[in-house]
Amino acid sequence: MGRIGLIDYGMGNLHSVQRALERCGATVVPVFSVGAIEGCDALVLPGVGAFDPAMAQLHEAGLVGPLRAWCDRGGALLGICLGLQLLFEASDEGQAEGLGVFEGRVRALPRGHGEPVPHMGWERLLPAEPSPLMPGHGPQEWMYFVHSYAAVPRTPACTTAHMTFAGSLITAAVWQGSVGACQFHPEKSGPSGEAMLRRWLSWVVTRP
Repeated sequence: MGRIGLIDYGMGNLHSVQRALERCGATVVPVFSVGAIEGCDALVLPGVGAFDPAMAQLHEAGLVGPLRAWCDRGGALLGICLGLQLLFEASDEGQAEGLGVFEGRVRALPRGHGEPVPHMGWERLLPAEPSPLMPGHGPQEWMYFVHSYAAVPRTPACTTAHMTFAGSLITAAVWQGSVGACQFHPEKSGPSGEAMLRRWLSWVVTRP
């Protein structure tokens, strides 16, 4: 299932993500610096925490420019949770500039309808544009979320799945070129999350 670089910048749930990828047959290597990217078939950008500290950690590791360059030249990358948010231009959570791979901004979740924030729990995905993450057919899947913010893409066509929260449609997963990302945690989402990771890994090793 390929050699997958797991980006370690001090703010990711690395152990559970690594175990999930390895269960799917991938060889996982830690990426602490730009040199470790060489030889990887794809990268995974996980993340737990706040936007600005995460970007600061990526800058400190010297990974911001290399990650942008990787995506610009068509490298495969999967963002998870905060990793999705970092791929956008900016966030209401802080002042830092994001990676800017996707156009748009990360906004605070809407409040109301008795929904608590942070939002924690299982939600059903609503398919949007088909992608290697969400093919747009088959039974609807439930995934596990932990977040207070969600991306608002400038180009709605990059959204490959939604969820509903406080009466609003929220971006749950995005795809553009060779870069995908999910706001939920596939590594914590049981068989549905594992199935999504397997779809992505299969795409990584079979794409032109």
